[in-house]
Amino acid sequence: MKTLNVGIVGCGNISGIYLQNIPAYRGLALRACADMKPEVAQAQASRYGLEALSVDELLAREDIDLVVNLTIPSAHFGVSLAALSAGKHVFSEKPLAIDFEQGRKLVDEAEARGLLLGCAPDTFLGAGGRLARNLIDEGAVGRILSGSATLMSHGMEHWHPDPEFFFKPGGGPILDMAPYYLSALVNLLGPVQRVFAMSSIGFPERIVTSDSPRKGQRITVETPTSVMALLEFASGAQVTFCMSWDVWKHGHPAIELYGTEGSLRVPDPNFFGGHVEVTERGGDWQAKDSGNMPLGAPNWRSPNWAPDLPSRANYRALGLADLASAALNGTPHRSTGRLALHVLEVMHSILESAATGRPMAITTMLERPAILSDEEAAGLWQGPPHAATAA
Repeated sequence: MKTLNVGIVGCGNISGIYLQNIPAYRGLALRACADMKPEVAQAQASRYGLEALSVDELLAREDIDLVVNLTIPSAHFGVSLAALSAGKHVFSEKPLAIDFEQGRKLVDEAEARGLLLGCAPDTFLGAGGRLARNLIDEGAVGRILSGSATLMSHGMEHWHPDPEFFFKPGGGPILDMAPYYLSALVNLLGPVQRVFAMSSIGFPERIVTSDSPRKGQRITVETPTSVMALLEFASGAQVTFCMSWDVWKHGHPAIELYGTEGSLRVPDPNFFGGHVEVTERGGDWQAKDSGNMPLGAPNWRSPNWAPDLPSRANYRALGLADLASAALNGTPHRSTGRLALHVLEVMHSILESAATGRPMAITTMLERPAILSDEEAAGLWQGPPHAATAA
């Protein structure tokens, strides 16, 4: 077998970039898609030349080797467990599950069956994440002592067609956006060992302003929308961690790390490329562009962006190709279920610490993911993809 046959479960907003990118990777053959709404699955199947199936039909197909779970977070556990039980490898959108014990059950189930379980985000494997990792490993800024990670915006209701789940239990900026930042930090610094946090709901009600059938509807907020945390890593580094959907505008970098010999700014971990900035012992910032590295060139823009905003590198499905290579060729598997489980525990511990006022020790430990070399990254990609916007 030279490829894994792929079936998509969940044909909503995020599915477009996966459906666009999967054919551009080696080791993957896109075969079918499914959704709880048959008309949604049929629309994507027609657009990308696939077979539209029910979820049960897709899981029963013997010619599907890898199920990509793009359902809403509350459905992640059930769909992934069903796929593993059907003997399929699984790659899930983040988070791995809403509940930590459910996430642990998925990891245990995959390992017991000898199957691979992967999970988004895979953005840390992109050129920007690899460049930052290389600089840290080479000692460009010395040993990392501290840092900051910041995600601030005014939420999802102004662009997402159906944003209600973002503001309900299982949503919020921690479970929705923190996986990008935590996965990037674990890739750079290693595992988290302790957290302490506070949280709040800045706006108890949201009004949908996106151009969609839900425009003008009101959403009652039931999960924290601003969370401030302190992360202590096993390495000794301490990172302040701010995730908020209650901010109109700010000027903080996504991730800034402070070492014994200098400082380093990491690109937005929601994307795969960008500039890494380094300063040595207080000197001027030196920008290092990852755009010429494999999987670093800008190739995508959102239809919701203003015309003056630049295109970004969006190579989602890189984690699928990494999983396929591990299954087919025995190469390292990097965006694993165990990494996602660690991130899930950190997120729940942040929320529990905020609710109780107590510091929380992290029980899951793991090694940093194996480095993905430029040669390996280039070998996974057979694109380029068609120029596209999100669909």
